[in-house]
Amino acid sequence: MSPPPSKVVIFLHAGDYDRVHQGLSIAAAAVATGRQAEVYLFWWALERFLQDRLDEPDFSPPREDVTDRFEKRGMPTLRALREHLRESGLCTVHGCTGSLAALGGEAIADRQTIDGWVGWTAILQRTAGVVDRFYL
Repeated sequence: MSPPPSKVVIFLHAGDYDRVHQGLSIAAAAVATGRQAEVYLFWWALERFLQDRLDEPDFSPPREDVTDRFEKRGMPTLRALREHLRESGLCTVHGCTGSLAALGGEAIADRQTIDGWVGWTAILQRTAGVVDRFYL
């Protein structure tokens, strides 16, 4: 009997729309193949979630051509990807408590888009030995 597939871990630091989209897309690919995925949000990626900026592609520098293609091709928004991941039951999205404190976001930390809050000690324990790690 073969061992269960290892989980995939995605560390999202940058809050750029394309980076967050790529990270959530990696998680979606993992759950599509039956693998567990864990997404950890830090700094600017966490800020995007806390500010609930998950619907409109806002590329920097602005790229109207890419935004138009996104819409014409029916590419999922960050919110749609997040909901797909939640519905899969195979992915969790965690916010870093240190980044939360640095951003001063404690007052809005109850956002529905984040499954839980963890510090680095817990993150290191949860991700120990994971081979498939992505940093964006």
